[in-house]
Amino acid sequence: MAVRVETGGGPDRMAVVRRAGLLAAGALLAAVPAAAQRAPAPPRHPNIVILLADDWGFSDVGSFGAGYATPNIDALAKAGVRFSNFHAAGSCSPTRAMLQTGVMNHRAGLGNMPETIPDAHRGKPGYDTVMNHSVVTIAQMLKAAGYRTYLTGKWHLGSDATRLPEARGYDRAFSLADAGADNFDQRPIEGMYDKANWTDNGKPGKLPKDYYSSRFVVQTMIDYIEADRVSGKPFLASVNFLANHIPVQAPDSDIARYAGLYRDGWTALREARARRAAALGIVPAGAPMVTMATTRDWKALDADERRAATRAMQAYAGMATAMDREIGRLVAHLKASGDYDNTIFVFLSDNGPEPLDPYNRLRNRLFLGMEYDTSIANIGRRHSFAAIGPGWASAAASPLSGYKFSATEGGLRVPLIIAWPGHPQVRGGAISDGLAHVTDIVPTLTELAGVPAHGGTWEGRRVEPLAGRSLVPVLAGAAGSVHGDTPIGYELSGNAALFRGDYKLVRNLPPTGDGRWQLFDIRTDPGETRDLSRTMPDRFAAMRADYAAFAKANGVLEMPAGYTADDQINLYAWRKQGRKRAIQAALVLGGALVAFSALGWLLVRRRRARRVDQAKADVIGA
Repeated sequence: MAVRVETGGGPDRMAVVRRAGLLAAGALLAAVPAAAQRAPAPPRHPNIVILLADDWGFSDVGSFGAGYATPNIDALAKAGVRFSNFHAAGSCSPTRAMLQTGVMNHRAGLGNMPETIPDAHRGKPGYDTVMNHSVVTIAQMLKAAGYRTYLTGKWHLGSDATRLPEARGYDRAFSLADAGADNFDQRPIEGMYDKANWTDNGKPGKLPKDYYSSRFVVQTMIDYIEADRVSGKPFLASVNFLANHIPVQAPDSDIARYAGLYRDGWTALREARARRAAALGIVPAGAPMVTMATTRDWKALDADERRAATRAMQAYAGMATAMDREIGRLVAHLKASGDYDNTIFVFLSDNGPEPLDPYNRLRNRLFLGMEYDTSIANIGRRHSFAAIGPGWASAAASPLSGYKFSATEGGLRVPLIIAWPGHPQVRGGAISDGLAHVTDIVPTLTELAGVPAHGGTWEGRRVEPLAGRSLVPVLAGAAGSVHGDTPIGYELSGNAALFRGDYKLVRNLPPTGDGRWQLFDIRTDPGETRDLSRTMPDRFAAMRADYAAFAKANGVLEMPAGYTADDQINLYAWRKQGRKRAIQAALVLGGALVAFSALGWLLVRRRRARRVDQAKADVIGA
């Protein structure tokens, strides 16, 4: 349609021009297909929040069987999928490397940690004790796709300039390079490190005066997200809590909340948690349990031992609740900012509960008694150094066997929750009992985010390919495991396992085990109570062969005779701090002895001189 427009001055002519423009625009729109007129804006990449707990056992979350309060984590479970057959490594750094990269820990350089590696393995391939440069992190992949990338809290994957989070794909990071630190002060784990190695975007970090670890890592993450909001880009927020790693510490109000609990002891708690987990559908009803050899008889403890142990568990529960509250604060912030529905949440623990008792050696008791207030009334508070020990750890892992450092289910099987509240692809309130592994997280997140994962090359060089498989089919409702019958191997500090379908081949060295290989059906017997190695010899032999292939492909080394992680940690602490402090103490003591000796010598001389003077005076007087 032709439109004739007369030009000239005057408001009437301008109105004609406007009407003509509208008619022309209408004609053009009429010529455009209707589908094109309604074309939606390109989909936004989802935000991603990873919430990594430290040393939380399998039933340390309310929605997995815990009796203490974790309402905010439980809300994520209700909005997403709980994985009841999910496995990590038996210690923190190997899990963190696999979580960051989707690559097996030996391939990523974490065949062992700095604190637990024997001298004979140092420097061997795969035993760097830091995350190597042959792997690509989730932060690097997402950053290349236009994401903002942030990390707060525990890193423990290397402390030099090429291995801090800022060098591994994170735009901003306030991170701790050590295994742990104090939760109230800028103070290391005394005896392990000379300082708390916090860094703020690559430079030495200074903690605020009102610092408490869980509150700080969440608030810093909120600040990071808001500082760059104007960019309009999606974000990756990796929040790495210190809770509930040693030292177990919590605000007074959170400890007081549990003042009336845990007086019946760890065995009663272990049984109660097993019942709750079964009622929730997390484990099969009636699944048998073992009693660990390290679990003492609660009734045989004296009154002070029971008081101290009860207080430690109350502090542990308070620490978990304090962490959950901060997760709730982060979620509330994302709801207020409009980000919640388009955010993928991943909650998991890095390994099973910590069983080590730092007071099990006289040297440690003397040292900790000098460095901390170890009174029962102060357990879990500022200036304390508390731990739950093997008794409560057995309850935290309930109904599983074993705990951190071991290859038992209690060491490797941990809670995992994945939620995307505003997306129908992720079922709400579902439970998956199919085998899943920590290396599956990276391919799951890249698929959900619509970001291509690398195919074994990155920036023109070859890198380690992803070992995990995407869990997206499970999130959408598929039954079973994405791994099918494919074997998945694992080893750390000589404790080893191989998973294949519903079965697990496992070996634990002393003191956790006897060094023998065993076979379990972990779907029906998650507590590992019935060894099937003799009744299923063919499967046992086949899985032994699978493990041998895994060990060869990953450069797994056998452990030196007599090795234990506990002994190695104490040796590490002695070399790093104990010997130096012992020498200092010896010098101080030696100096004091010399001073006292000199003073004594002077006093003796003065006494003798007085006697001589008195004798002379007596002679003269006579």
